[in-house]
Amino acid sequence: MEKYDLIIIGAGPAGMSAGIYASRHKLKTLILSKDLGGLASTAHRICNFPSYNNVNGFELMQKFAKHVKELEVPIVYEEVVKIREEGGKVKQGFIVKTSKSEYFGKKIIFAGGTNRQKLGVKGEEEFVGKGVSYCATCDAGFFKDKIVSVVGGSDAALTAALLLSEFASKVYIIYRKDKFFRGEPSWVELVEKEKKIEVLFNEEIKEIIGKGKVDSVDLKSGKKLDVDGVFIEIGSVPEVSIISHLKIKQTDKGYIVVDKNQMTSFKGIYAAGDVTDNILKQIVTASAEGAIAAYFIYREIKSGE
Repeated sequence: MEKYDLIIIGAGPAGMSAGIYASRHKLKTLILSKDLGGLASTAHRICNFPSYNNVNGFELMQKFAKHVKELEVPIVYEEVVKIREEGGKVKQGFIVKTSKSEYFGKKIIFAGGTNRQKLGVKGEEEFVGKGVSYCATCDAGFFKDKIVSVVGGSDAALTAALLLSEFASKVYIIYRKDKFFRGEPSWVELVEKEKKIEVLFNEEIKEIIGKGKVDSVDLKSGKKLDVDGVFIEIGSVPEVSIISHLKIKQTDKGYIVVDKNQMTSFKGIYAAGDVTDNILKQIVTASAEGAIAAYFIYREIKSGE
């Protein structure tokens, strides 16, 4: 079994930044992930990452990965299924089991990210891939000259609507509040200027209806909206299922509680990125958390802890 100083779980901004910093500290490091880039790779446009006025999310994550590979940090695309402590009375490290193999690491950085939150209405699961989508970047091209709706009021919802307006003939934003509270003002301004976009405030989807594909949605106000697609952008939930057995301290919403060094309540396991209880969930903050975690792991290992 290959042994590492550090195993990083997740290849999003936090995980890859941790890999870069760990390499600079000469730690033998492995990154394990089921995919490249996490949610960041699905972003249509990123306009607030330093040195980029406008960059596609997948393109940016490819640049992260290129940097990691140039530092000879391996990224292995295997889904982690379990982490267990190894060593008995004298703690030695952790065994990380994937769908294909097992790896040993003295320390762990968990950067598993988040999963898209579901709307939870009738017809949602039935029409996934048949008009219901959680990724405008992935699916916008399938809705050329069609009518679509975006559910949500965050930056993700606003940017999804702007992307869809480049393809669709009409885009509805369906938002349950009376104004955009969470959206960055710059995105709100662009949405308000786009003639193809119509915002329906104080409104929610009650049911998604169709025959083989999405045809319309019933709204809680009693109105019916004819649409070909429903893009759900109502936030995300932390992906913590593989560490639930370790009883790591979490918030009531499931986010991992970390200290200023990114250490969790389980000694030897650090966490970084959107999965932690940070307030601002952005690529730049995830990257910073990954760097901090790698630095303090280096200090721990150097001191013999």
